[in-house]
Amino acid sequence: MTYPEDRVLVAVINRRRDLRCAMDEHWYRIPVRRAPSSIEAEYVAFFLSRAFGAENGAVRYFCRLQGIELVYRRWLLPGEADHARADDRYYRLPPILNTSRRIVTFIRTPWEQFARARTIDDLYRPLDAT
Repeated sequence: MTYPEDRVLVAVINRRRDLRCAMDEHWYRIPVRRAPSSIEAEYVAFFLSRAFGAENGAVRYFCRLQGIELVYRRWLLPGEADHARADDRYYRLPPILNTSRRIVTFIRTPWEQFARARTIDDLYRPLDAT
């Protein structure tokens, strides 16, 4: 269930790789040193930058936050262990998971169910089964 006072953190995605991480690997990163004073929120929305061509300049994706972890960049991007900021700390925000690898085009679900979902499959289950 949503409430008028629910907080939404709008985060910019500047790289296609970062959107792929959010969509495929189910996490988004925020550098601690560049984070807003508070990242406490019930939802995170993703604003796409110029890197996305015709899709830029809009919030196209959002999800309910399932928690926040504090990790090192090298843990998130092991292929970039030599990066200058490899030892910087990042907040890792995991969204709703697609654990069944279900192909998703459109899902109609009540807000209450969306808000409680932990996996994509939860969006398809009747409310009384969750």
